[in-house]
Amino acid sequence: MQAYHLLYPLMFQNTVTPIQYQAQSSLPSSYAMYQTNLQAVLPLLQQAIQGERNDELFYDYLIQNAPSNQDKEIIISIRDDERRHRQMFRQMYYSLTGQMIGPSDSESFEKPANYLSGIEKAIFGELSAVELYRKIYFMIPGTVFKNMVFEILTDEIKHASKYNFLYAKNK
Repeated sequence: MQAYHLLYPLMFQNTVTPIQYQAQSSLPSSYAMYQTNLQAVLPLLQQAIQGERNDELFYDYLIQNAPSNQDKEIIISIRDDERRHRQMFRQMYYSLTGQMIGPSDSESFEKPANYLSGIEKAIFGELSAVELYRKIYFMIPGTVFKNMVFEILTDEIKHASKYNFLYAKNK
């Protein structure tokens, strides 16, 4: 134990001061996306809520056109996650604004040419959601909300992997 105490100062003598202890105004502008920004995150939450609803409708279509029960079960589990994600984003938005987001006027999706092209579209849709949710994660205030977004974000990565499996299986 005594040797550890002797090494401890040496281990940290060349470390950089953590960003959280620096004034935000001294941060380079390229770091702006990593700062909490309530006004910027609200439209992203609205976009996420609409995106989750559109995915749910699209996945209902894929379920109806799935070639096997295994495919249906996988897509049903993903669709159910999307429903839960939408509800979580709605809760976050309400907690931050005191306003409920109602149903959207544009609840539609473009039907794919076939099942496999629908699966391909789903893969890239899930990956696009990961990028959006990463922005939300960086900007949303509060640990609880960050944890919720992290759960959703990791589910989207899992969904892309499942759709990759379905694509490879049906190719």
